[in-house]
Amino acid sequence: AGAMSASAVYVLDLKGKVLICRNYRGDVDMSEVEHFMPILMEKEEEGTLSPILAHGGVRFMWIKHNNLYLVATSKKNACVSLVFSFLYKVVQVFSEYFKELEEESIRDNFVIIYELLDELMDFGYPQTTDSKILQEYITQEGHKLETGAPRPPATVTNAVSWRSEGIKYRKNEVFLDVIESVNLLVGTLYFNFYLTFLFVFVQVSANGNVLRSEIVGSIKMRVFLSGMPELRLGLNDKVLFDNTGRGKSKSVELEDVKFHQCVRLSRFENDRTISFIPPDGEFELMSYRLNTHVKPLIWIESVIEKHSHSRIEYMIKAKSQFKRRSTANNVEIHIPVPNDADSPKFKTTVGSVKWVPENSEIVWSIKSFPGGKEYLMRAHFGLPSVEAEDKEGKPPISVKFEIPYFTTSGIQVRYLKIIEKSGYQALPWVRYITQNG
Repeated sequence: AGAMSASAVYVLDLKGKVLICRNYRGDVDMSEVEHFMPILMEKEEEGTLSPILAHGGVRFMWIKHNNLYLVATSKKNACVSLVFSFLYKVVQVFSEYFKELEEESIRDNFVIIYELLDELMDFGYPQTTDSKILQEYITQEGHKLETGAPRPPATVTNAVSWRSEGIKYRKNEVFLDVIESVNLLVGTLYFNFYLTFLFVFVQVSANGNVLRSEIVGSIKMRVFLSGMPELRLGLNDKVLFDNTGRGKSKSVELEDVKFHQCVRLSRFENDRTISFIPPDGEFELMSYRLNTHVKPLIWIESVIEKHSHSRIEYMIKAKSQFKRRSTANNVEIHIPVPNDADSPKFKTTVGSVKWVPENSEIVWSIKSFPGGKEYLMRAHFGLPSVEAEDKEGKPPISVKFEIPYFTTSGIQVRYLKIIEKSGYQALPWVRYITQNG
């Protein structure tokens, strides 16, 4: 009974991308799963593949079903037979709910899957795995809890375990940050003229097209509220707007949404209300992803000229491609230079430039970069051995920045209501921030 069970459970597609996951214990970094697929492929090639793989101190126990991998992670000595029987039970329960367990049924039913994962396991220990009992209070129609249905025992739901009783603050406040970053995968032109794109996933190809772009967002909260408050958050969510006849209003179609355990998933699935009793202090309420066409917010063009094998000149143009009313703060443009470059000279229309020889790069810093602006920078270096440098792969130019009061996706907080039985007044504060990917 004392044997440790799973820290987290993941469902992955064939490429190893996480479709859905549930962190039960918080003792293993959720990004550890990124090592699973490379290790699996390596072991498969060697002919030494086993149902238990390891990376550092983390063990992956996995099974494959159709086009999916179900993976449980554990740091300590898990009861392996218990974990495997649990994974097979998950497949059985999901198959009974969704007829066929495959990638599409995971994407279509993420809310009910979160509910099931919450009921199937508690703090890493299997709980109610009987489908008939589960179906009494997690229904397939609308995926919502039935009011008259028997409730699961407290050991299963672990009601409000994330917040203790009797919390008191003199000033009741909630801070909510919507933080987005943009990741672009880009084909880059490499001639004597270099076209380099913002957001550091750069892939060398024969053209300069954006191959993939996605927005990754999260809503983070800092909660300083007394008692047991109920919070309700409304977003300009496309599904809600379509259902309520506001399809033409400005709305955002959120994908791959992951919620903190405090969110009532059945309520969200039923009427798209994000309703929750929050933990005290700082936490991530939700994360989301949007696969959408976005242009780089700061576009970089670089022309590199080599003169008589003895010096190299960089001409860098930075252009902000967002609206004039927004401003990017603390912009840093990192430009790689040859390892043996020396005698730097810089000239810029704005900001400052410094050479960082230990990183073989120059950093162009611009404290404030308004929308719709274009700035230029020139750099000259002495270069003793230009021939050797040509054979080395060039890392891309990368850009770091933050744009307050701005989201690329257009997501908006429509309301944040705070309800507490004592009826105190509370101040909600909302910020929007976009960062580099």
